[in-house]
Amino acid sequence: MTLDEARKKIIFALDVNGIGEIGRLSGMLSGRVGMFKVGKELFTACGPSSVKAIRKLGIDVFLDLKFHDIPNTVARAVVEAARLGASLVNLHALGGGEMMECAVKAVEKEFGSDRPKLLAVTILTSSTESTLRQVGISEPLEDMVTRLARLARKSGMDGVVASPREIPFIRESCGDDFLVVTPGIRPIFASADDQKRIMTPSEAVRAGADYLVIGRPIAGASDPAVAADMIADEIAGSAP
Repeated sequence: MTLDEARKKIIFALDVNGIGEIGRLSGMLSGRVGMFKVGKELFTACGPSSVKAIRKLGIDVFLDLKFHDIPNTVARAVVEAARLGASLVNLHALGGGEMMECAVKAVEKEFGSDRPKLLAVTILTSSTESTLRQVGISEPLEDMVTRLARLARKSGMDGVVASPREIPFIRESCGDDFLVVTPGIRPIFASADDQKRIMTPSEAVRAGADYLVIGRPIAGASDPAVAADMIADEIAGSAP
């Protein structure tokens, strides 16, 4: 794998609360990562202007708002995300097949082949089987993730967001052309923080991840650019 291909696999989680940080971090990381992720903190603080600011810099956006509502509401929200110029948009697979199907149909009707890729969130990487039991899910975690991934594929979704530890099960059930985006990535030099089911970048790529979502190990480094380069080097050396 070339260094450029490795960099494109990195989605930097822009977990900040101000537009000013976008310019500062983009200056350091543009060309070193493939995409910026806008999550709930930044979007709640700055709204659609956060996505627009990143797009003006020529950087692709993963809009990580994890939509989960009635089908029609989610479908409309996904269309608006596409209008903002997001390349990846996610929603919760636990919303069910009808919700996912409505979202896919809505963006295809509005944008055709130019639509963003839609991802279904399976089980959050901060969750454990104990967490699932608290909400009445007794199925083993890996089985639940696989069930949700199969449902997402059946519903027309382009891929899933899942822990790197579940990648083999997803690949077996959904094939190699189904996108797998993995948070819970922690380089050797970084702490686990609140993530439970984690892997290093090289481990996740070898397991079959298409994209790696990495935030604090880069943003919290003394030099984010150097941290991003170290991760890209590790990825490039992990696969042919």
